[in-house]
Amino acid sequence: MSGIAPRSKAQGVDFCGDDINGHHYIIRSDAGVYMRSGNLNQGSDIEVFDLHYSCKGGDHYLVNDGNFYIIRGTSFRRVTNLNTDANAVVYPLHPKCQGGDHYLSMCGKFYIIYKDRGVYKRTTDMSKGKDVAQYDLHPKCGNGLYYWGHGEYAYVVTSVGGWGPQYHTTTNMNHDYESTDCSFAMDVVKCVPGGLAITDGPAFGEWELLKSFENTSQATVDWSKEVSRKNGARKEKLSSIEHNWDIKVSASYSTGDIAAKLAKYQFSLEASYGGKSVDTRKESWDDVRTVTEKVSVSVPPGQQVCFWQYKVGLGDEDILFCPKTKMTNSKDPPTEIPLKTI
Repeated sequence: MSGIAPRSKAQGVDFCGDDINGHHYIIRSDAGVYMRSGNLNQGSDIEVFDLHYSCKGGDHYLVNDGNFYIIRGTSFRRVTNLNTDANAVVYPLHPKCQGGDHYLSMCGKFYIIYKDRGVYKRTTDMSKGKDVAQYDLHPKCGNGLYYWGHGEYAYVVTSVGGWGPQYHTTTNMNHDYESTDCSFAMDVVKCVPGGLAITDGPAFGEWELLKSFENTSQATVDWSKEVSRKNGARKEKLSSIEHNWDIKVSASYSTGDIAAKLAKYQFSLEASYGGKSVDTRKESWDDVRTVTEKVSVSVPPGQQVCFWQYKVGLGDEDILFCPKTKMTNSKDPPTEIPLKTI
C-alpha cells in the first residue's frame, strides 16, 4: 500500500483541531478548500468549505481558543474563520518559536515539534515566546507525518506496518500517556495528500490503442478511416469521490470540481505516494466527450499503422484523457509521456 504524502512535501496542507466546537480540520490549499469533521475515525458530519485566499499557502495551521493560526515564515496570521478571513491580525513569530517542523495547540498552549532533534517546545504565546519549555519526544510521537491538537490530546499521523495511514493520540508527547491508535474513515482519507491512491488505487498512465491497420498485401494501400478519441475527464467518477461530503462552497462549484483538484495533486505525486509524477493542470478537465477525426495514410506492403491516446487514472478506472493522438508503425505503445513530468 502506498503512503500518504507528509506535510513537508505538501505546501499549504495541514491538520488542525478546534477545542471549542469539537471539530477536526484538513486544510487543502492546493484545492482551495478545507474539510471539517467531528470524528476522523468515523467520518462524521463531513463538510467542505472554500478556503479564503488570504488563508491559503500556510506553512502550518493550528487552532487555539476558537482562533485559527496560519504560520508562514517568521510571522503568523490569526483569524476566526478560514472561509471569510474574519478578524485577521498578523503577528511576528518569536525567534524561540521559529523553525519547527510541525505546530499544534492543545489545552490552551502551543507546541512546536523539532523532529530531527527529537524534542518539542511548549509556549503560551508564540509572538512573545512566553513560558517556553522544552521536552523530549516519545518515540511513538517522534516520526509523525502531520500533528495537531484536539481537546486534551495531541494527534500524530503515521503510516507504518502496512496498515495504511493511522493516527496516534496521547495526552503527553513526552511520556505517551493515555495513548490510542485509530485509522481514518475512507471519506476522510480521500482528502489527505496521497489518499486517493489508498481509497481508489494508485495512479497510472498508459497509451490506449484506438485503431490499427496492417497491410498484408504486396502493394501500398491508401488507408482512410475515422478514429475516435476521448477528450476531458470522467466527471461521474470524480463526483463519486465527493458523495459523502456536504459541499458548502461558492455558487460556481460543479459536482466533481473539488475531486478533480485532488486528483490533479494525486497524479503529481511520486510513485511512493501513489502518484505518477505528471502535471495535468493544463489539460482539459471538462466532462469527457468523444471526438472523431478522419485520417488518411499510405501504408507500404508489410507495414502497419497504429493510433494511440494517452490516459491517466486511479486503480483500474480511467480518469483523464489527453487530447492528442499519436501514430506509430508498431503495436508496441509509445515510450514518451505527453505530459510534463515532475
